[in-house]
Amino acid sequence: MKILVVDDEREIADLIGLYLKNEGFDAVCCYDGNEALCKIENEKFDLAVLDVMLPGVDGFSLCSKIREKHKFPVIMLTAKTADTDKISGLSLGADDYMTKPFNPLELTARVKAQIRRFYQYNEPAADTDIMEISGLEVNGSTHICKLYGQELDLTPIEFGIIRLLCKNAGRVVSTQEIFETVWGEKYLDSSNTVMVHIRRLREKMHEKPKNPKFIKTVWGVGYKIEKES
Repeated sequence: MKILVVDDEREIADLIGLYLKNEGFDAVCCYDGNEALCKIENEKFDLAVLDVMLPGVDGFSLCSKIREKHKFPVIMLTAKTADTDKISGLSLGADDYMTKPFNPLELTARVKAQIRRFYQYNEPAADTDIMEISGLEVNGSTHICKLYGQELDLTPIEFGIIRLLCKNAGRVVSTQEIFETVWGEKYLDSSNTVMVHIRRLREKMHEKPKNPKFIKTVWGVGYKIEKES
């Protein structure tokens, strides 16, 4: 597995690279956004770790560039108090974030979890698993989601959320259940993470924010998709 690590603080980038290499990953370290952009355009990666504040092209721009062509997981590194950075990164398609300072062992664990989840969602399922609700089709075998016949360009996290909601159509799925099922991690304070991904899903489905047809918000509890009547 080839991991792109981008941080303008060489000590941090090299430390992350060292921990990843110790776990058997091929870590490629870059120290500015322009160098990273060149790597993204010319090499194949399985995951990227991006610092937000970078000289040249910043982490947000890099994340956007990645999402134009690739679906591999992206983990953003943000300043400890920059909640807006976390939300912005998730809105642009990042799968996870960590605040500085962080434990390199935890970051390594998150890298492993993201890669495991990515390949889990992209491996063909043994049995056909197709759900259709009012023009929304979710195929668990091919991991393709279509709306009125048009394929939606979803990340593995987004697909995991829509699949979970469809499998539980008619039932409210709590924010905690969504996070622990899709992310595979213990839910602590991750409501914003789920909320941002739900918002991105709605945007891709061209849902009206105040009156969505498919993904309904049940305030203080979670989200639901109604069964087809």
